[in-house]
Amino acid sequence: MKILMFGRGVIAAAYGWALEQAGHEIEFYVRPGRAAKYGNVIDLELLDARHRLRGRRVTEKWAVRYREALEPDHDFDLIVVSVQHYGFAEAASFLGPRVGTATVLVFNNLWVEPLEAVDALPADQVAWGFPGAGGGFGDDGVLRAALLPQVFFGTLGRPPTDREQAVRAAFRQAGFRIQENADFRGWLSIHFIQNAGLHTQSLKLGSLADLAGKPRNVREAILAIRELLPLVEARGVDLRRHRSAVLPFTAPAWLTAPVLAWLLGHFPPVRTVMQAHANPEELRAVCRDTLAEARRLGVPVPRLEAAEPYFTAEAKV
Repeated sequence: MKILMFGRGVIAAAYGWALEQAGHEIEFYVRPGRAAKYGNVIDLELLDARHRLRGRRVTEKWAVRYREALEPDHDFDLIVVSVQHYGFAEAASFLGPRVGTATVLVFNNLWVEPLEAVDALPADQVAWGFPGAGGGFGDDGVLRAALLPQVFFGTLGRPPTDREQAVRAAFRQAGFRIQENADFRGWLSIHFIQNAGLHTQSLKLGSLADLAGKPRNVREAILAIRELLPLVEARGVDLRRHRSAVLPFTAPAWLTAPVLAWLLGHFPPVRTVMQAHANPEELRAVCRDTLAEARRLGVPVPRLEAAEPYFTAEAKV
């Protein structure tokens, strides 16, 4: 496939590298003037866990290609969009008249209604997914991240189309395992509130990495997520369809908190994601938007409310 990664963020770079390793042709779309700023290589320090539980360390200078314009007659087969959730509307609006014949993989955290989010895109050319990776670019420009073995794909209540199957095949070819969900709208909502609950503690502590090995704080995060589950139900999600996803937050917190705290601090791929994350504004925005929705729907979320001083516009972490 000829694949365009939209932007040069953490997810675009990590998965672009993995897909190119599998034989796909990769380019990055960046804003005008950014190509010269970025230079023609990305410095990578990746922990690649696709084939080894604790991960394989990859350190290299990856030569990449950028483009600063996109015309509708391009020949890309796939455009991968993974931006901050609050930047998705701008990305979709830009791509709408420029999609051409490509499939657009929405590889993104979203809190708005999915169909509304992609209203500017051709409906029959959209595929839905979510990455199993994370990290950040350091002040030195190096991407430090981890690639987990799973990626998440789904649909909004129907079987995958041929386009969507082709996208899944490309990721399988690159060594990823696919986890499928037929209610991807619900899956995205649950994932979003999981992040919000987690960040009630990470923002209080100062960083995601500071949650590692702290069962008491992880327990508070679990309880915050539990309080947010009724908000997901108020948005029309049937939690019975997502039992495995919510089990860690509905099981007794005294049992799950030590396990999750250990994973955050001792499982190398997860630890890498936590330590390398470098965008606190993303964490604050997730909490702000979740709280705004809870207030709109009249759902009480006391732990998220109590954490509000840590994610207001004036907060500093």
